[in-house]
Amino acid sequence: MKKIIHHLFYYIIFILCIVFNSCKTANTTNSARKMEPVQIVDDNALHIYVSPFGNDQNPGTQISPVYSLTAARDLIRALRIQGTLNNTVYVEIMPGEYFMDKVLELTPLDTGTKQSPVIFRGQPNSKTVFYGGKETDRFEVVRPGLWRVFIPEIAKKESYFEQLYINDERRFRAQTPNRGEFNNVKSIEETIDSKKILLHSDDTKIITELASEEVNDATLVMYHKWLNSRKQIKQINIQDNALFILGNIPYVDQNSRYIIENYSKALDTPGEWFLQRDGYLYYIPKKGETPKKTRCMFPVNEHFIIIKGDENKPVEHIRFENLSFQVAAYRMPDNGYEESQAAVSVEAAVMLDFANNIDFLNCEIAHTGLHGIWFRKSCSNSRVEHCRLYDLGGGAVKIGDFDINRLSHHITVHNNILHHGGNIFSSAVGVIIFYGSDNEITHNEIADFRYSGISAGWVWGYAFSPTKRNKIEFNHIHHLGWGELDDMGGVYTLGASEGTTVSNNVIHHVYSYQYGGWGLYTDEGSSGIQMENNLVYACKDAGFHQHYGKDNTIRNNIFAYIQKSAVQISAVEEHLSYTFMNNVIYQDKGDLIADTWGGNNGTKIKANFDENCYWKADDRPVFYGLSFEEWQKLGRDKNSIIVNPQFVNPQKFDFRFKNTSVINKIEFKAFDYNKAGVYGSKEWIKKAQMGVELEKEYDRVINRIKE
Repeated sequence: MKKIIHHLFYYIIFILCIVFNSCKTANTTNSARKMEPVQIVDDNALHIYVSPFGNDQNPGTQISPVYSLTAARDLIRALRIQGTLNNTVYVEIMPGEYFMDKVLELTPLDTGTKQSPVIFRGQPNSKTVFYGGKETDRFEVVRPGLWRVFIPEIAKKESYFEQLYINDERRFRAQTPNRGEFNNVKSIEETIDSKKILLHSDDTKIITELASEEVNDATLVMYHKWLNSRKQIKQINIQDNALFILGNIPYVDQNSRYIIENYSKALDTPGEWFLQRDGYLYYIPKKGETPKKTRCMFPVNEHFIIIKGDENKPVEHIRFENLSFQVAAYRMPDNGYEESQAAVSVEAAVMLDFANNIDFLNCEIAHTGLHGIWFRKSCSNSRVEHCRLYDLGGGAVKIGDFDINRLSHHITVHNNILHHGGNIFSSAVGVIIFYGSDNEITHNEIADFRYSGISAGWVWGYAFSPTKRNKIEFNHIHHLGWGELDDMGGVYTLGASEGTTVSNNVIHHVYSYQYGGWGLYTDEGSSGIQMENNLVYACKDAGFHQHYGKDNTIRNNIFAYIQKSAVQISAVEEHLSYTFMNNVIYQDKGDLIADTWGGNNGTKIKANFDENCYWKADDRPVFYGLSFEEWQKLGRDKNSIIVNPQFVNPQKFDFRFKNTSVINKIEFKAFDYNKAGVYGSKEWIKKAQMGVELEKEYDRVINRIKE
C-alpha cells in the first residue's frame, strides 16, 4: 500500500506537469548561480519525455513516455544517425523515482552540437531521483535490537554488496573496533607470497572470532601516514596472533592503525549491519527506528553516468539539470585496494573522458561508493554549479588525468555543497586537480572529509608541471581529517603552479592523526602560487606550511588559534622559498613560527618575512625558538610588529577588526571573509551548514585524540 500511494502521488504530479508545463521550452535558471546558463529558446526544439510510469518501448511523447534515460538516449541517437536533428533536444524528466538497471553511457554517437545541445532536465522545485540500487523487503525482528531481511540475489550468488543505506543515510558494516576507534599494528613481516600483520596481545579476541568460514569475507582496513588501504584477509594464525594479506601496504609502522570489518561477531552497535552469504542481512536498528518506517536500499551499479568520447570525436554540448542520482556501489577487487595518495585511481560515479561543454546544474549526487564526478581525460569548458554532492565513498570532484597530452582545462566548480566524503577511501580529497590548467574552484562549501579539502598539482619537485593558473577562491573549507590520517591541508598544492591563486578562502578545523594538520600547505616543488586574503584558524599543526618550493607569495592573510604554530618552516634551498608579508597572526598557545621536522634549518631558510602583525596571548612570542629581537637580527620581520590586532571576539572566531589602527601599520587590507562559501537562497545556505551535532562529534573525536 505504501508503494502504491507513493507512485500515485507522483502520477498526479506527472499529469499536472503535462497540463501546465509541457509547452515551456525556455531553460529554468537559479538565482544563486554565478553564471546563468545559456538561454535556449527554440520553437523547433525536440522534446522527449521520461516518466516513472513510462515504458521503454514507447515513442517518448507526452502521452507515451519512456522510463529510462538510456531509452531516451537511444531515441536521440537514432535521430542523430538519420541526420534529422538540428535543434535543441530536451529530455523532459517527470518527478518521481527511477531505478537504473543500466548505467547511462554517452559516446560520440550521442554528442550534441552548439546548435543542437542535449538537455536532460527535471522539473524545477521537484524531486527527480535516479537510484543505482534496489530496495529490500521490510525487515523482520529477530529479537529486540536485531533485525534481518532476506535478499534473494545474494542467496543465488548473483551479487554481493559492501554499502547499505537506511532512510537515506549511510550505514556501516560491522567492524572491530567500532567506528571512530582504531587498533595499532604491532609489526608487519614479509613472507614468500604475502604480508604478515602481527597484532598486539590485547587484540587476540579478534583473531579467535575470525576463525570461521567468514574469514575470507572480512576486510582489513589500514590507516598509514597519508594513505589508507583495504585488503581481504587470506589467512589467520592464532598461535602468532597474526593475519595474512596479499599485495603491498607501504609506510606501515607501529603508529599505523587498522580496523577489521564485515564479520558477524563484530555486529554489536546500533547502525551496523552484516550480510551473510545465505542471503540474510542482519541489522542493529538505531534509536527510534521501526521496521514499518525503515526503507533499506543496497547499491547495484558503481556508476550513474559514463561519458566517453575519443581523441578524434569528443562528446559535447550536454547538460544535466535538476536531477538527483543516489545509491551507487564500490566493490573491492580480489587483490584489495592499495593507493599512493588521494585515492588517485578510484573512479567516480560520474565519469567523463574526451568531453567538452558538459554541465551539471542544480543536481545532486549522494550515497556513492566511489568519488562523485571525475572530468578525467581531455575534458574542457564544463562546469558543476549549484550542485550538492554528499555522503560519498571518496571525494566530490576530480579534474584531470596523468597524461600531459590529455590535459583537462577550464572546468568550473562553483557554488556547490560538497559534504561528508571519504567514507570508504579516507585519503580522498574534496576537490582535486591532477594535470589541469585554468580551472576555477570557487564559492564552494567543503566539509567533513578525512583528508585535504582542495588539492592542485600532481608533480613532485621541480620537473615541468602542466598544472597552471588554477583559481581556488572564496571556498569555505572545514572539519577535515578527523584525526585519521597525516600530511593534509585545507588547500594543498604540489609542483610548479605558476599563476595559481588561493585567495579569500576560510579554512578551519583541520586535524591530523600525528602530523600535518595544516591550513595552507605548499608541498614538494610548489612554485609561483599566490595565497592572499585567507582566514585560517583552529588547525592542528600550522596555518601555513611549505615543505619546499619557490617564489610563492603569502600575503594579507589571518592565521589564528593554531595548536602548534602559526607558520612552519621546512626545507632550506638556494632560491627564494616564499614571501610572507602583511599577515596577521594571533595565537593563544604554541609558537608563532616553528620548524616542521625538528631540525635546525628555520634560521637559514631563504624567505622574506616583513610587515606582519604578531600576537601571542601569553606574551611569550616564539620565532623558531628565538625571541622577536633575535629573530629580527637574522634580517627577518624588520618592519613587523607585536601588537594585539584587536579582533572583535576571537574566542568565538569573530575576526573582524574593532578598528584599523593596528593593521594600517603593516598595510594590511581588511577583507570580508563572510563572502566565502555558497551563496543564494536561504534554503541553499541552510543546506550548506554541516550541523551542530556533527560539529560536536568532531570535537569529541579530536579531544579524545588529544588525551
